[in-house]
Amino acid sequence: HVRSRRQRQMCIRDRFSYKARRRSGELVQGVLDANDRGAALIQIERLGLLPVSLDAQKGKSPVKGAASKPASGERSGSMPPMFRDLLQRKRRPKLQELATYTQQLANLLRSGMPLTVALNSMGHLESKGISNEVSKQLRQDVMEGKSLSDSMGKQPLIFSDLYVNMVRAGEQSGALEEVLRRLATHFERFAEVQQKFVSALIYPAIVGGVGVSIVMLFMTVILPKFTSIFTDMNVPLPKSTQMLIAVSGLFSSYWWLLPLVAVLGVVFYRRYSVTESGRRHLDKLKMSLPVLGKVMKLNLFGQFARTLSTLLHNGVPVLTALKITEKIIPNVILRDAIERTREGVTDGKTIAQPLARSQVFPQLMIDLIKIGEETGDVPGALQSVAETYENELTIALRVMTNLIEPAMIIVMAVAVGGLLFSILSAMFQITSSIGRG
Repeated sequence: HVRSRRQRQMCIRDRFSYKARRRSGELVQGVLDANDRGAALIQIERLGLLPVSLDAQKGKSPVKGAASKPASGERSGSMPPMFRDLLQRKRRPKLQELATYTQQLANLLRSGMPLTVALNSMGHLESKGISNEVSKQLRQDVMEGKSLSDSMGKQPLIFSDLYVNMVRAGEQSGALEEVLRRLATHFERFAEVQQKFVSALIYPAIVGGVGVSIVMLFMTVILPKFTSIFTDMNVPLPKSTQMLIAVSGLFSSYWWLLPLVAVLGVVFYRRYSVTESGRRHLDKLKMSLPVLGKVMKLNLFGQFARTLSTLLHNGVPVLTALKITEKIIPNVILRDAIERTREGVTDGKTIAQPLARSQVFPQLMIDLIKIGEETGDVPGALQSVAETYENELTIALRVMTNLIEPAMIIVMAVAVGGLLFSILSAMFQITSSIGRG
């Protein structure tokens, strides 16, 4: 009886070999005994280290004590499929929401919290656009021995390749908190650019919507009442009024064709835009537009330079950085140029040479990158390029807005003036006929 009781008091602990980094970046390694991976990670973090890898050894270490249990507050097993499906159905977070989430995590790590404790706190914080279950899943994966970057890679809807690779670089260099702060700044700048685009298009969209509504109201409600008056008077009407009445009749009789044509147009555009030739033709057309094309090119050039600079600055290899940037850029023409640049860099060339050969990127960008290569500071040169084009984008958006506003007013004035002229000319015709009678 005593012997069996002693056996029940014995528990087998696992032995783990680990690699970790001090906060200074120094790599250390060692061996420890723990009940499970979660407990081993807690021991490593209590030593003030950032875990890099954790491997279970074949040997077991018997110790006295109670049966192995997860650490307090930990749960074993993976996330239930219901929650995983829910995460997959959620929308992709906005850039500002992702920036806020990243900054919150960086602040917790900066305060000295271990990673698992910081992720636990993130699971209780309200993060707009990102479910609390995301942080809980990240924490559970880290407690099971996975790296934070690998866990984030399992949720591509939330964390892009850019995000995952930069976090991986931060883990390898021991500067995860600094990388997270840079990521937050990166997303905030992109969110600012998006906000500038939205602000520049709000006024034209409102004016256009109001103008179209006025024209539709006039053609379907007001003009038919005048038409009945003109018909009762039995007076020949001007050609412009006759054409307007005919168009109004089409609107009144076949109004249901308008939403049908709009839906068919959207379907055709989407199907055409997903084809290789269609996407290429549309992207080339967008870049060649008079005013909007310049704005789109400045945005694309700034996005390319900012993304590549951020990746290279955080230690991501140049080929990997170019591949990630290629995926992020939404324009096929630029993506092809980046792919050819990546192939050129693979052959041993610099970045500036294949960029110049593509004949897509501006000479200013190529010259600045070339200077960065000569001085050994390509990330800094790309950052200067990004700031240059972002400033030019701000000016171009202001110019575009100043041009669109009067253009929209002129178009609406001509449309409404044409409608009034057709009605008034018919009224004058009727008045003159009454006067002659």
